[in-house]
Amino acid sequence: MRRLVALLLAACVTAAAGPNAATPAPGPVRIIGGSPTGGCIAGAVALPETGPGYVAIRMTRSDVWGAPSTIAGIQTLARQTQAAGLPDLLVGDISHPRGGPMAGGHMSHQRGLEVDIGLDMRPRAALSRPQRDAYELITLVRPDRRGVEPSRWNDGVITLLRLAATLPDVDRVLVNPAIKKQLCEDVTGDRTWLRVIRPWYAHAAHLHLTFRCPTGQAECRNIAPPPPGDGCDASLQWWFDQLDLPPAPPTAAAPRKPPAMPEACKAVFAAPG
Repeated sequence: MRRLVALLLAACVTAAAGPNAATPAPGPVRIIGGSPTGGCIAGAVALPETGPGYVAIRMTRSDVWGAPSTIAGIQTLARQTQAAGLPDLLVGDISHPRGGPMAGGHMSHQRGLEVDIGLDMRPRAALSRPQRDAYELITLVRPDRRGVEPSRWNDGVITLLRLAATLPDVDRVLVNPAIKKQLCEDVTGDRTWLRVIRPWYAHAAHLHLTFRCPTGQAECRNIAPPPPGDGCDASLQWWFDQLDLPPAPPTAAAPRKPPAMPEACKAVFAAPG
């Protein structure tokens, strides 16, 4: 039901944006808004379906558009992980051609600055196009949500997260709290990059990487930076304390509204493709 509601919300916003929303807005890059509020992008470019060190999954959806700097960052990460001997990255959602709300419950991914990448770093055979279109990412977290599944956790996951966190202009990388907890236990030596790895709901099968607003994008707003430290403190334990609380009594859920779109996005969605 939640997914159906999200699909309907995204469809309504896309319809309101007009028929040009299926193509990128022409002209120079213009990024508007700030997560988690609504936003949009002009001048987006598409991630090629395949490239050194990565493949895009679920290409039947038009969600692989981003700022040129985001696309370059993804390709840089893929080359780095390939050089480290990791399997091809599985790249999922980035943004729609002009940004705005996406299907699947995403309240982010609206400005071409965010990307989801699969976390399973076990060796895998090459995937055909039909296999990539239907691919379901594999969770790394145990059903009890208190730790990772040992058979799916390896040094490759740590390497991927370290490389993602240390990319230029990365704001933060979201993962499931159980994954953050395992990093806190396993990482030795330089732990400064752990500050960028932040726990968040879900994110058991993929990391969510957010880039900061590129230089010169005055209409783009960053959120506050992560707090100092490696994040392996009481703030992390809070997530697991919530698992011990009794379930809240069921209540009627209020209708979920998409975030308000900035007024400037009207021109982006109205521009001819």
